[in-house]
Amino acid sequence: MLSLTKYASTPKGLTDKELFESLEYAISDVKGGLKKVLLLPPDYTRFHSGAGKITNFYYNLLKDFCEVDIMPALGTHVAMTEEECADMFGDIPFEKFIVHNWRTDVVNVGQVPAEYVTEISEGLMTDPIDVEVNKRLLDKSYDLILSIGQVVPHEVVGMANRNKNIFVGCGGSSMINGSHMLGAFYGLERIMGKDHTPVRKVFDYAEEHFLMDIPLCYVLTVCTAEEKDIFMHGLFIGRERARFEEAVALAQQKNLNLVDESFDKVVVYLNPEEFKSTWLGNKSVYRTRMAIKDGGELIVIAPGIDKFGEDPDNDKLIRKYGYVGRDKVLQLVKEHDDIRANLSSAAHLIHGSSDDRFSITYCTKIVGKEEVEGVNYKFIPYDEIIKKYDPAKLTAGFNTVDGETIYYVPNPALGLWADKSKF
Repeated sequence: MLSLTKYASTPKGLTDKELFESLEYAISDVKGGLKKVLLLPPDYTRFHSGAGKITNFYYNLLKDFCEVDIMPALGTHVAMTEEECADMFGDIPFEKFIVHNWRTDVVNVGQVPAEYVTEISEGLMTDPIDVEVNKRLLDKSYDLILSIGQVVPHEVVGMANRNKNIFVGCGGSSMINGSHMLGAFYGLERIMGKDHTPVRKVFDYAEEHFLMDIPLCYVLTVCTAEEKDIFMHGLFIGRERARFEEAVALAQQKNLNLVDESFDKVVVYLNPEEFKSTWLGNKSVYRTRMAIKDGGELIVIAPGIDKFGEDPDNDKLIRKYGYVGRDKVLQLVKEHDDIRANLSSAAHLIHGSSDDRFSITYCTKIVGKEEVEGVNYKFIPYDEIIKKYDPAKLTAGFNTVDGETIYYVPNPALGLWADKSKF
């Protein structure tokens, strides 16, 4: 099986030549025996992962020797458009992309037992979790399955990727709901930026017990970015957990922004090409919450937000119940069948609230004031807010605007910001 660790030698990361040669070297021993390969990259919401370029390189390395299928790990997200595929994956024909449907395309391969869930959650969850994956992963005609993606702090699992890409990105409702609720019960601030979390233990258990017989290999990156310039600081290839742990260590260096003191005001910009829903845009809340003072303020500049949920059912639940805080959401789960049947939505509502610790203001141009306030956020029109906080004039980090000090985050998906005392 493939195995490789490659660190960048400069702050600008691996060059395209170094990346291509590393991918080519890692696959050289098995390339001749391959007849059919499945690539599992992330979707457009992970544009800055470097996975688009890796997927393109692998496709062009393999297409003349074997059949190559590509199935973006959508999870519950909407399918990628042809334009998004071209922007992220380059010259790969659009017909090569397969859409994962988390409701209809999955099969059950086992169950994480209740006693194990109870143990790792410290008794916070006591139900078993069914393990569902897209049926293509069990297709014996594939000689190799390459799961591609970025290791970066994450609000549900702690550090994104590896088998999260399989059990959530290519998974079904039981695992998606169960893992998200487990993370929400256990607490974001106990999870983000860390490896051996309860949710990661569920994924590791599921892989070890139910999927070790499939030809799966992970291709992991650690990246930073400035707008669309991606700097790949590390490439880690292999199924063994040691490759993931190497990536975690590097991501904790590159993507954790630990500060000496919490901020009074944080301003976050959500690129409209990447963030079209609060389901995704609330990374602005997740990734900065440990760096905002009690009584502080989070302002989210979100010109592309046109909905709340990525999925119509999730959107409906968000609009119905709103981001009302952990205790209220847990009560709603007890009292209402619709939210109890969609625990990933319940978890999202918990994640997207500050629990009244600081205020959250969304500044939009598509969804209106009544809609934003209806989900329990404050509202300022986009055209009004950019007169004061213009993303084109702000720089990442501290800025002084009209005598006021703010902390500016141009893309919340690329890291985690936390007061050292809280991490």
